[in-house]
Amino acid sequence: MSTKTTDIEKENLEAHVELCAQRYESLDRRLTNIEEKVGGLQKTIEDSHQSMTKVIIATAGTIVTGVLSVLFVILTKMG
Repeated sequence: MSTKTTDIEKENLEAHVELCAQRYESLDRRLTNIEEKVGGLQKTIEDSHQSMTKVIIATAGTIVTGVLSVLFVILTKMG
């Protein structure tokens, strides 16, 4: 904030009120933008988590199927 702006605000209450309103609007816009970006990040993280869960389940299923196949082959060759 410049000294000139501060001096005007000290001398004129209406100017101070108007400048505070402008500052508040600016801060409100910035906070709204931040909230939107955080919401987008949250959605991205949730989507990634769901995708990772699906990959882990599929991988575990593949491993179990592979192990069972090997066991079946071993048991059939022994018998």
